[in-house]
Amino acid sequence: SWPLAEKGFASMIKRIDDDVAHIFELLSELEIAENTIVIFSSDNGPHQEGGHHADFFDSNGNKRGTKRALYEGGVRVPFIVHWPAQIKGGRVVEDVTAFQDWMPTVCDLIGVEAPRNEGQSMLPLFNENQTTPANRTLYWEFGEQGGKQSVLQGDWKLVRLGLERPVYELYNVVADPSEEIDQLKQHPEKVATLKALLRSIPDERSPFKDA
Repeated sequence: SWPLAEKGFASMIKRIDDDVAHIFELLSELEIAENTIVIFSSDNGPHQEGGHHADFFDSNGNKRGTKRALYEGGVRVPFIVHWPAQIKGGRVVEDVTAFQDWMPTVCDLIGVEAPRNEGQSMLPLFNENQTTPANRTLYWEFGEQGGKQSVLQGDWKLVRLGLERPVYELYNVVADPSEEIDQLKQHPEKVATLKALLRSIPDERSPFKDA
């Protein structure tokens, strides 16, 4: 009784599951499964296209927003690392990471110096007893839909909606992972700090440069 778009969505998830299984079968056949790193992730949160609705399968759980939103539902994604020789299975790591971390991580793994970039090695997280810096800063911008910006620093995220006459929202994404409670008025000093970051990060190519 599911709508056709949701049947298609479920079929694609099943295809992904099957393909992941094929990868592991091949690694076992080649006898390299134990010391091969397998990574599974996504480039954005669930979409709302082609007739599919994210809430049909509750794809973003308790997170607000979908693809193209800068709320957690749009940018926080599944991220699984499988490496039996080095990583104890079944752990959930709460440290904040991002895709730009993979370059320094891979360089760390093979013992070469990483080229300059905005990432940091995740190798410490593969060790059960280590963590990464807690006060991590991450930045997003999206030029469509009137323009959107956000910056995450530690537990706090500031969201800017609109290039002209912008509206700002402030959330504690640890205490309020659903981003339901806008704390803009309660924390003016935090807002000022994060607004300064929003102004300082964009480069010359950004529509938010000097905005």
